[in-house]
Amino acid sequence: MTTDGRDPDGGEASGGPGDGDDGSSTAGQARDVLRLAIPAFLALVAEPLFLLTDSAIVGHLGTTQLAGLGIASAALLTAVNIFVFLAYATTAVVARQLGAGSRVGAIEAGIDGTWLAVALGLVTALIVAVLATPICRLFGASEGALEQAATYLRTAAAGIPGMLVVLATTGVLRGLQDTRTPLLASVLGFGSNIGLNLLFVYGFHWGIAGSALGTVIAQTGMAAALIAVLVRMARRERAPLRAHPGRVLAAARGGAPLLVRTIALRAILVATTWVAAGLGDVPLAGYQVAATIWSFLAFVLDALAIAAQALTGKALGAGDVASTRSATGLMIRWGIAGGFVLGLLILGLRDVLPHLFTTDPNVRDVVSAGLRIVALQQPLAGYAFVVDGVLIGAGDGRWLARAMVGCLVAYLPLILGVHALGPRLLSASTAQQADELAVTWLWLAFTGFMGVRGTLLWLRVRTDRWMVTGAR
Repeated sequence: MTTDGRDPDGGEASGGPGDGDDGSSTAGQARDVLRLAIPAFLALVAEPLFLLTDSAIVGHLGTTQLAGLGIASAALLTAVNIFVFLAYATTAVVARQLGAGSRVGAIEAGIDGTWLAVALGLVTALIVAVLATPICRLFGASEGALEQAATYLRTAAAGIPGMLVVLATTGVLRGLQDTRTPLLASVLGFGSNIGLNLLFVYGFHWGIAGSALGTVIAQTGMAAALIAVLVRMARRERAPLRAHPGRVLAAARGGAPLLVRTIALRAILVATTWVAAGLGDVPLAGYQVAATIWSFLAFVLDALAIAAQALTGKALGAGDVASTRSATGLMIRWGIAGGFVLGLLILGLRDVLPHLFTTDPNVRDVVSAGLRIVALQQPLAGYAFVVDGVLIGAGDGRWLARAMVGCLVAYLPLILGVHALGPRLLSASTAQQADELAVTWLWLAFTGFMGVRGTLLWLRVRTDRWMVTGAR
């Protein structure tokens, strides 16, 4: 389970909206997007591969372990991803400083964000480790799944500081238009995660705790490597490395709207897992696998969102509104097209992929049922993720916070409706058909959330109110 980061010497990549002979043209913008998006895609894919690897290795231990991983993953990702503003807000601030011509200011902003990540990571790790069992119990799963979940979460908590540092340093490098270093860090981290998990789970027979420990070591190693890159960049630019309390607090305040946005989003995801847990171990295990694949697809499409953050921030920092609008249209078209391709791929593999994660035929059928809905929502997801990245890069955090809270309010009746219908769904027809029907309704409700989200983002991006220029 991981987060992500981005290049070696941190040298500013040439180009950006409006740079070069053809920078203002569609062809020039396409090159800029691909220059950032391709390495970002490869690095981002490594993150859900951590989850896919964990799910595949743990899934072959048994259905109870897989169900427990589903709970622990939801709890751990919530604890980490509520601080995703460490990457997003830092990307926007650093990119604007770079666009305004202040590379030293960009690096200083990144160092402030990294110190904030260290502080938040240590506090969060302590809380999660101490309260692992009560946190997992909130999901209402069976005692067997609860025991497995608490074991994983308690061990994995040690990796939280590294996860948050990876988020912050990733934001710095993205803002500097560098998406290659995190690619290297992610590849090395993913490779070590596979080897360590196999060794600890099957070699040392440490079970689900071994999977968690392997992820902790891989995450911490990624964080150390990316900090070394940031330190080298700072020394070259003569930027101070010490923590500046005033600026660190300012960084925290600047990320507050994105924190609200992320808390609302995590509430949506946690509520979905909570409903899945109430449906039983088989539906929960099936939902965990389908949700992991959904996350993988989200990170694939998020490569364009990363490019959108970096390019939008730099263009608006330089006052180039026309290029911002043109690049936004291009990336939206690519996002929708990418969603169609991924959707067709998942539809074709919906009966094959479950075999990678579990030997339980009942869980496989439930996964396949969920993947049908996951596949159909991918074009919508491609649109939503790209526009979200554009608005984050523009620093439109306050609007994004209000919009996600609105999505949460709209989603709760849908997911609570599935929860209320759960007993009826589970009593329908055979037990296996009931499990498949319950998970199908669960994913249909989640697709409703994506529909609301996409609509609100469309209403915002078609205006010009989010395009504020300058280094602010």
